[in-house]
Order: sequence, then C-alpha cells, then structure tokens
Amino acid sequence: MPDLLIELFSEEIPARMQAKAADDLRRLMTDGMVEAGLTYAGAAAFATPRRLTLAVEDLLAESPTLREERKGPRVDAPETALEGFLRSTGLTKDQLEVRDDKKGQVYFAVVEKAGRPAADIVAEVLEKTVRNFPWPKSMRWGAGSLRWVRPLHSILAILSTEEGAQVVPLDVDGIVSGDTTEGHRFLSPGRFAVTGFEDYAAKLKRAHVVLDAAERADMIWAEATNMAFAQGLEVVEDKGLLAEVAGLVEWPVPLMGAIGEDFLELPPEVLQTSMKEHQKFFSVRDPGTGKIVKYVTVANRTTADDGATILAGNGKVLAARLADAKFFWENDLRTVERVGLEGMAEPLANVTFHNKLGTQAERIERIAALAREIAPLVGADADLAEQAAKVAKADLPSEMVYEFPELQGLMGRYYAEAAGLDQSIANACEAHYSPLGPSDDVPTEPVSVAVALADKLDTLTGFWAIDEKPTGSKDPFALRRAALGIIRLVLENGVRLPLPPMVKKADILVCMNPDGISGPGPEKYIPTLLSFFADRLKVHLRSEGIRHDVIDAALPEEWDGDILLLVNRVRALQAFLDTEDGANLTAAYTRASNIVRAEEGKDGVEYTLDPNPDLAENASETALFAVLDAVEPKLAAALGAEKFEDAMTALAGLREPLDAFFEETLINSDNQIVRRNRLCLLNRIKALFARIADFGKIEG
Repeated sequence: MPDLLIELFSEEIPARMQAKAADDLRRLMTDGMVEAGLTYAGAAAFATPRRLTLAVEDLLAESPTLREERKGPRVDAPETALEGFLRSTGLTKDQLEVRDDKKGQVYFAVVEKAGRPAADIVAEVLEKTVRNFPWPKSMRWGAGSLRWVRPLHSILAILSTEEGAQVVPLDVDGIVSGDTTEGHRFLSPGRFAVTGFEDYAAKLKRAHVVLDAAERADMIWAEATNMAFAQGLEVVEDKGLLAEVAGLVEWPVPLMGAIGEDFLELPPEVLQTSMKEHQKFFSVRDPGTGKIVKYVTVANRTTADDGATILAGNGKVLAARLADAKFFWENDLRTVERVGLEGMAEPLANVTFHNKLGTQAERIERIAALAREIAPLVGADADLAEQAAKVAKADLPSEMVYEFPELQGLMGRYYAEAAGLDQSIANACEAHYSPLGPSDDVPTEPVSVAVALADKLDTLTGFWAIDEKPTGSKDPFALRRAALGIIRLVLENGVRLPLPPMVKKADILVCMNPDGISGPGPEKYIPTLLSFFADRLKVHLRSEGIRHDVIDAALPEEWDGDILLLVNRVRALQAFLDTEDGANLTAAYTRASNIVRAEEGKDGVEYTLDPNPDLAENASETALFAVLDAVEPKLAAALGAEKFEDAMTALAGLREPLDAFFEETLINSDNQIVRRNRLCLLNRIKALFARIADFGKIEG
C-alpha cells in the first residue's frame, strides 16, 4: 500500500490560520478519498509559515470495483418507463437481465464500476480541495483565477512505495505538481526532491525548517526558559503567544534583550501587554520583585553576530513603543493627581451605555446605589462599596485603557492606589468585572463582591426591563455570562442574595434614567429572569457532574430565586441518590406514586385524606405509620434549618419499613375502606417526598 505526501507551498500564511488550515487539508482530502473508495491507515497534517503538509499512511493502491444490482420496470411496462431506466443506468436494453419476480418478469441492471488508480483519485480530490479551500480570507494574484491565502508557488504530491515515488499528476492554474520543495527562505534556498514523508521531514530539518508546530513551540519555550534561568529570571507563561510565535517562524531562534531603564517602573502588565500586542515578545521577570526586566524575541534565522543586529533593531522599536506607554501612564497619573479618580471618570457622562439605558455615568450611579444595598449581604462596608462602584470604571477614559482595552480594571486598581484610596476600593476596580468565564477566578473580598454583583445585576435588570433578552445563540450584551457570573459569586462566597427584591430595586434605578424608559415593570419580567437564572444554573451544575433530572426535581415551580439554597438542596439530593438507600427509596416512591395515580384515574377521586392508623391490618402497615410519625417532624425540622443532608437522612429511615409494607401488603384490598386508607397512606408518603423534591422527575 502506498503512502501519500502532499505539500502546498506558498508565501507566508498568517499564524492564526495555520492550525485550522492544516486540519481542513486533512479533513477535505481524507473525506474525499474515502468517498471515492480509497481507505487508509492514518493521516497527519502539519503547517509552517510557508507550507501546509499532509502525510497519509497505507493508502489503497486503487479503489475497489463496485457491483450494483438495480431493479427496473416489468417487461410489459410502457416503453417510456424502460427508456428512463436505461438512462439512469447508462446501459442498453440488451445489457439488461430478465428475472422472475412476485409480480411477473422484470428487468434488472447489473452495473459494475471499475476501480480507479489512487493517483487519479488523489489528483481529482486535491484539485477540488485547492480550488475550494475554506480560507477565512484569500486573494488572487497574477492573471489566474485561483484564490489562496497568499500566492501559491508549488504543489508537491507523491505516492511512495518500496519501489520508489510516483508524482500524482496535477495542474492547477499552471502550478504543476512535482516531487520537490524548498527549505528555509534565507538559510537554505533552492529546491530539492523527496521520496516520502520521512525523507521529506529529515531533509526539511537539514534545510532549517522544523515541520511540526508543537516541536517549534517546545524549542522556543525550552531555549527561552533556559536563557532566563541562567540569569535568575523567569519567562512569563503565555500559551497563546507561544502558539502564535511558533506559527511565525520555520527555524526558531530565541534571543533575549534588555528593557531600557526608563521603562522598568511601568506596571509589569503594561510592559507585558505592549510587548505582546505590538511585537510578539515574551516578558521576562525578576521573581523577587515581580518586575518585567527583559524580553525574549524569536528570530527566524541564525546570524553571524548571534542576533546582535536583530536585538538592536528590536530594541529601538521597543523603546518607541514603551515611550508611548510611559507617556500614557504619566499623563493618566497627572490626571488622577489633579482631579482624582471620580474626576477621571467625568467623560463617561458623554458615553452612551445603551440608548434606552442612559450613559455610562448614569449606569455607574445605579451600580453604586445597588452596591450599597448588597454590601450588608456580603459583609462589606456600605460606604466603601458605594465609593468603589463610583470609581470602578474610572479608567475607561484613560489614555492607557484607550490604547490597551484589555487592561481595563487592572489600570483602575493602579490609579486608585495612586489616588490613595482604600485598598479594598482599588481591588474592586480590578475585580468587579470577574468572573468573565467559567475558568476565571471569582472575587472574594467583600467590597469587590458587592460591586461585581451590582454591576452584573444592573446589566441583567436593565436589558430585561427594555425587553432585550438573549435569543437562541445570540447574546450581544453577554447576559448569559452576567448571570453565570452572579451564580458563581453567590456560590463561591456563600451569599444569600434575594434576587426578586434586588431586581425590583435595580428596576427602580433603571427607570429613574433621565431618558425615562417605561418598561413592563419587574413583576412582569421577574419570572422570565428567574427562569433565565435557572437555565444558567443548570448549565453550571451539570459542569459539576450534577444530573439534569436531579436539578429539575429540586427546582420548585415557583422558585424564589435563592441560588445558594437551591444548590445546597440539589447537591444534597444528588449525594443521597448516589447511595443505596436513595436508589431504593426512589424506586419505592415511583411504585407508590404510580399506584395512587392509576387508582385515582380509575376511581375518579383523589386520595388526599389523612390515613387512619387504626385501620392497619398487619405489622408492616402499623410499623410504617409509626415510622412516618417519627420521620415527618425530623424532616420538617431539618428543612426548616436548611440542613438538607439531615433531611435526606430522615427520609432514609423510610426504606426498610416501606420495603416491608410493599412486600407484605396488598394495596387493593377487597375491603374498600382498607383499600382507600392504604391509598391515602401512599399519598401521604408521596407528599412527604415532595417536601424535598419532585421525585417523579428523577429518571431511572
């Protein structure tokens, strides 16, 4: 079986497109070949800045011959039916077979599709792949019609066996396939022939090209960290930057440079962001001070002066970039010194948050009022929470955040510290946006928690008040993220946040907006907002491994929005159901519920009266009454104290007497009074279970 090697060689492919392009090449080629009858043992795709490569192992030498039998019309059918059948099969009448069928004699067509050589199929699929490649952006060049991400120079396509390599014949807009490729643009110019993938990869490495992006990334990280370690420093880890830089070079050569003394006092995050965004440099810090003191750049070649010229040029560009950052930083500090942090925030009065929800300044006032209300619930000082909310977004008009929007919040902390504000206020400036995603850290400092909750609650209330809710996959205002943020803040800080009252307070603040929105009123939209929270809560709990049916069972139809209470109940229920007692009791509940439902349907009555223990006829029935009398107060006390584990323990006490009751007792007694009493007893058990959850929603 031959192996297939394909290389599409072009001008530089943007780093962000390489991984997907390699995967697209593998997918399109293998799908197309398999569809044409060529199976294979394995396939791997690679990308460098100038090439996409696909290696396929043990490809069939030719597609198998296919034999298909197709039933046609009866021999006495109209001539037009026969003509249509012949057209569909591509045969003539004398090539058809006549066979006996249930309804008489019918025509059969036996169509054989001969196998095709692998080279023909690969050429066909490869041309289709090249001409229809799904680049996010592509271009045309010269006079041809072919589109590629950058001008495509050559196509290597060979089938290799022990006897040698065969070029797959292909011509795409004048680009004729062959068995040659090129090495590094500067370190190894010129073309060379290859005979298979191993030969190709080895010759590329000798020609200063590392084919595998993961190998290039490992080389960069190993060399960079070794250089830093030798100087008692450490490289700031950034996997995204590492992947990007690995896509910029074919022969990575890390070089370490110094940062000018004038810039070392800039906040380390400013240095890191500026160097990453503008020049793709890795930051190198002093672990003792936390300051960024050097950088690592990755060249695409070795040089006679060991990179000295490259570092000199990079140093000049870096100095210019950092001079801008230093200018922004110093200007912002002067603004804070002159007018304070609230003065820095004044331009937000002219920034519209949403045309129906007012300006950013008006929103900040709402958040401040909400933060004051929430503060006692999270153990925060109300004055500090309100003050923190008023300045939390003050860095948005700053020059530094204008240049680097990703530093919002973080720069607010620096400016608050420079203004001499309480450290809890400064921390809230940075932390109040969090959590931004499921893996983001959750603020725990009370003032930060109060402002973060107020910020997200104002967002959700505002957009619900103007009826701008998420629809389907569309969520332009990130309301799902805001709800999940509130859920994580509540759960990870153990906060009892009464959602409906807080939403009503937030709605009052929203409706005080000078633009005067007139929404439906919180009573109208609170149910849908709580439903939205419930859906987000289900997503969050499922990520913890909680079963969806357990969540549904514990969620009351008229939920009051107490997130912490509901989650405690759900977790306790899940733990209970994972025990043997829980599984058996659920089965017993299902049995009792089914019996009551069936008999009520048959009799046309509800068995909701209190059962009479005096009508018990056997020991197990008497024992069940006694256990119920003992369990009910324990369960009520545990639920009242919100001790759900204790409630489950109390419920578990029903297992043995309930099992014995079902084993020894005939529910549908001939004595109708006894029968009714036993059905009412089962209904009493059913109602007891319902005080914990709707066990009817639990599957299995």
